[in-house]
Amino acid sequence: MDYPTFFLFLCALLTFIYAVTTTGRRSSRLPPGPYPLPIIGNLLKLGDKPHRSLATLSKQYGPLMSLKLGSRTTVVVSSPEFAKEFFHTHDVAFSSRTVPYTARIVEHEKYSIAWLPTGDRWRRLRRITREFLFSVQCLDGSELQRGQTVQELLDHVNTCCTNGKAVNIGAAVFTTTLNILSNSIFSMDFAQYDTVSSQEFKEAVMALLELVGKPNLADFFPILKPFDPQGFLQQGNVYGHKLLAIIDKIINKRLESRLSSSTNNDVLDSLLNLVQKDESSFSCDDMRHLFFALFVAGTDTATGTIEWAMAELIRNPVKMEIVRSEIFKDMQNNTEHIEEKHIPQFPYLQAVIKETLRLHPPAPFLVPHQAIDNVEVKGFMVPKNAQIICNVWAMGRDPSVWSNPEMFMPERFLESNIDYKGQDYELIPFGAGRRICPGLSIAHRMMHIVLGSLIYKFDWKLEGNIRVEDMDMEEKFGLTLPRKVPLMAIPIKL
Repeated sequence: MDYPTFFLFLCALLTFIYAVTTTGRRSSRLPPGPYPLPIIGNLLKLGDKPHRSLATLSKQYGPLMSLKLGSRTTVVVSSPEFAKEFFHTHDVAFSSRTVPYTARIVEHEKYSIAWLPTGDRWRRLRRITREFLFSVQCLDGSELQRGQTVQELLDHVNTCCTNGKAVNIGAAVFTTTLNILSNSIFSMDFAQYDTVSSQEFKEAVMALLELVGKPNLADFFPILKPFDPQGFLQQGNVYGHKLLAIIDKIINKRLESRLSSSTNNDVLDSLLNLVQKDESSFSCDDMRHLFFALFVAGTDTATGTIEWAMAELIRNPVKMEIVRSEIFKDMQNNTEHIEEKHIPQFPYLQAVIKETLRLHPPAPFLVPHQAIDNVEVKGFMVPKNAQIICNVWAMGRDPSVWSNPEMFMPERFLESNIDYKGQDYELIPFGAGRRICPGLSIAHRMMHIVLGSLIYKFDWKLEGNIRVEDMDMEEKFGLTLPRKVPLMAIPIKL
């Protein structure tokens, strides 16, 4: 028997032995799920839109389902009831993270608040983030700056309006959110609307977001990690080092200016003071990677929500008029521009944001959790090191939770107290429990002020006279859930 024939025979024999010896050995205490194939497990079940595929499977196997994705046991949560079990009742036991291979770009997993286990170091970073970036006092102090950045967006849109030019809503809002963060942290803009200059940082962030969202063989088969089979780590390191080099340049320049007692009183100055006070508890590397995480994670989520909200409102002109009338009515006796203090006075605008987050959550699976130990949940055993995926996309379209779940109906939230701040498990687009997104408070302000301003100042029509009924509403799967086709709309001055 020649070698190739022998090799094929051996592979077939091993597969047969695996199938026979594992038949019936699936733990009866694991949550139900499709039977895994040898080696690859249930990978073929994922398809190109796993959030939809897993939603369909959960209808067959239930809201708590187990899969074998390559060599990794994965438990999928698809209902508010089980989400509360995992992220409230057993929050500590499931507070660890499954660290994807691409999180190892520039050794980010060693420093990042997103990937560190929930130990002392994570708690310290969480406290620093809350105290120096996202406290009410910090956000109130930077409100004027955010308003100025939003005005720059409106000036850009007004120029497009004058020229009859369509606005790429997603790209424009991305620039706005990026500049809101960069001004708050570094007192400077990172990107411009109409020029290719100052785009290096923006391009690096967008490239990393796209890369992290791609399926990676090394995540399914950890034995492949040393080989980087798809080259993702190598590609990511290029963009990651570029991003860190820009951050380092800004930090070094600030350190030089501080020698002459010149300070900006921004986040960078505050954190440099902290580093110089006690570098053992908060180092320069901690700070660099904190900025890295904030820009990569903090820009795309708010951007996607605003772009989807604009698409849904353009597609539903009656609802667009309702929210615009609400804003006009309240603004008659107020300032010319929407301010953050006005947000509570706009219940329909708030309902539009909630409904958008229900239909189009920024991260369809949240960031995966991991079981610290074996945990029993409602009679099922979730094994130690199992990956926990929460399919918030499926939860947002569950007919047992929402009436007419496929329809865009902001009105449903006018009659409900459900919010997205981690207490109502029907709607947890930012997560819940101790791993809830630390930037939720600034995202809340940005989403309302940017969307409200675009609606208040302009009417919108689709580029190319496309009928709203013909809009492409498909999403592109990744770590986030952006539109497959960018929203191009022509502004009309009101």
